[in-house]
Amino acid sequence: MKWVFWLASGLVAYTYVGYACWLRLRMLWRFRPVQRGSSTPQVSIAMVVRNEEQTLEAKLQNLLGLDYPADRCQIIVVSDGSTDRTEEILRAHARDSRVHIVLNELAQGKASGLNDAMDLAGGEMVVFTDARQPLERGAVRLLVENFADPEVGCASGELMLGDSATGESSGGLGLYWRIEKQVRKLESASGSVVGATGALYAVRRELLTRVPPGTILDDVYLPMQVVRQGKRVVLDDRARAWDRPNQGTGREFSRKVRTLSGNYQLLQLAPWLLSASNPIRFEFGSHKLLRLAVPFALAAMLGASFVLSGNFYRVMLILQLVFYSLSVLALSKLVKGGRPARVADAAGTFVLLNGAAVVALVNFVAGRRAEWTR
Repeated sequence: MKWVFWLASGLVAYTYVGYACWLRLRMLWRFRPVQRGSSTPQVSIAMVVRNEEQTLEAKLQNLLGLDYPADRCQIIVVSDGSTDRTEEILRAHARDSRVHIVLNELAQGKASGLNDAMDLAGGEMVVFTDARQPLERGAVRLLVENFADPEVGCASGELMLGDSATGESSGGLGLYWRIEKQVRKLESASGSVVGATGALYAVRRELLTRVPPGTILDDVYLPMQVVRQGKRVVLDDRARAWDRPNQGTGREFSRKVRTLSGNYQLLQLAPWLLSASNPIRFEFGSHKLLRLAVPFALAAMLGASFVLSGNFYRVMLILQLVFYSLSVLALSKLVKGGRPARVADAAGTFVLLNGAAVVALVNFVAGRRAEWTR
């Protein structure tokens, strides 16, 4: 059983620490800075919405107030079968020559809406965003600066969890997201990022491909198609969008299940991701696929620790039991305030995310599709 314990612990350690260390070493011998410029080409901002009456007005005002020349900015909003006041709000804003709307009576999913938006896009760059997250005023201008580098085909902004006035959240999900962003920055500095931030990313229009119906992770599918065509996907942490750090445990769990289900779906939609056609196949496997295996490695570690004898394995068993006990306390909201609460919160987030990976696999095997909702 020793080999089970060490193989499983090695997989967990590599996924969360080793891969980042490897990227940092790679950056030392293969640093690839982006040659930015200050031009303002024609851009199209694309957004697909469904029943977003609560956030849509504020988001449209946010987009119309961006620090980008009004005569060089096209805003395309596709309503995917909305049944609330979404279409009414869009019609009111369509009087602005910058705003172009598509009102689909039937809900066909985000992927279909993105294809409709791309059909209307006239800009050299197409910027994708979502209804919930406001963009900082200079976000699009800063993002577009990356395309002065001819090697860049896609530029991703940075998603900040928290409030722009008070800064990022230091809670469990915020901590996890900061670690994730560091990995993306290291990927960008020495090559290409595996995917983009769905709340804010831009692609050269000539590199865009049709998104297959039902695609969950357009923010991975489209950037990986850019990489396949020989261009880079980079992260610009100056271009920022903001989101709430905690939308409730149930909602965060469902969102993560959907995201991880999207990773399984990608292997069906684009099997070339595992072939030599993918220039960053190693990075894709390390960043996206190994995380799907982590919960099973954790279970193997715990099981092996129960069986193995020796002081080292006893200590490891106790540490694991303490960690999981803290996660239960955090998820049950039984510990509040102070350092113990922060540690428990991090443990709870870790268990929540890995539990979502298990549910995503079950859904995938059972053939249950993760539907796109607001």
